[in-house]
Amino acid sequence: MTLQRAGTKVAYTITYLEMDARPEIDWPHLPVGSSAALLKASEPPVWYLLSLYDAVGRDYAWEDMHARPASEVADQLARSTLYTLIDHGWPHGFFLLSDPDSDGVTELYYFGLVSEAVGSGLGSWLLKTAILTAWDMPGTRKLIVDTCTLDHPRALALYQKNGFHPVRREEKTRILTRDRDLTRIPS
Repeated sequence: MTLQRAGTKVAYTITYLEMDARPEIDWPHLPVGSSAALLKASEPPVWYLLSLYDAVGRDYAWEDMHARPASEVADQLARSTLYTLIDHGWPHGFFLLSDPDSDGVTELYYFGLVSEAVGSGLGSWLLKTAILTAWDMPGTRKLIVDTCTLDHPRALALYQKNGFHPVRREEKTRILTRDRDLTRIPS
């Protein structure tokens, strides 16, 4: 098992991406045989978002939200819309969209699948659905997202395949606050 221990300093690159127009795609169909449903949360509690954040991001060093005060996370939730992908009675993934700001910018804050759902075809479906949902929000004139080299190795390519284009990159380092099992990350 390849493990990066809590306390390890890791270097990573953040790529910031944008989409300036609604893509000319139809709403996607679920993969054949899928019984998944996408549920929009109404006033979700902070613990619910954190549980999804951990389930999806534990292998990718998603730790930042835990360093923020609960009141700050609650404020972000109040200005956002949370969707949970449920299949077979349990969460398979989620996405969180900001409300459009005064310039019409909507951010795809978080997006991902739990490791058990990776490779099922649901990721592409969920991302296309998130993109079209964002563009259907009144006032959206630009959609933004960022990803980093700690995320799933195919994340950047998936965003680009679905119409996002990189606008800048930033090199960073961080100290891991939790152990990170690299064997759980698909290649």
